[in-house]
Amino acid sequence: MIIDSIKNHTLYPYGDLWAKAFDFLRTATPELEDGKVVLDGDDLFAGINCYETKARADAKLETHQHYVDIQVLLSGTECLEIFRKDGLSVSEPYDPNKDAEFYEVPETAPVRVTLKPGQFIVFFPEDAHMPSLNAGDRSKPVQKVVIKLRADRLAAD
Repeated sequence: MIIDSIKNHTLYPYGDLWAKAFDFLRTATPELEDGKVVLDGDDLFAGINCYETKARADAKLETHQHYVDIQVLLSGTECLEIFRKDGLSVSEPYDPNKDAEFYEVPETAPVRVTLKPGQFIVFFPEDAHMPSLNAGDRSKPVQKVVIKLRADRLAAD
């Protein structure tokens, strides 16, 4: 997992697709419409979504095998919980069509992060993550971009 300011993305030398992802993210604004934006075929694409954050009991804990997630809020604030994949109990087996596997949620998270616009968080295949959580005691609207970057194309320069 990485969490940092978008302006610091060049500190992570992960190759051309990483650079393309942040070229898009640096120009992304809340005026973007929900949907998918293809940035480099199946190797790199973005999903833009507006939604309401949710209570922990209503969220899902997930991992991805083939894609790295780069998540950025365009508006609003949400919390995310992060766990090591090792030792988690699977609740929904891996679905290759969604590139997702889901897990039973442990009582407490080793890491809880509050994400705000201007920051990014990266989840690698070993990072189980539960996004979309309320940052306070109630649901609030957010707009988020989730970049999907093929993990086998993420390379150190």
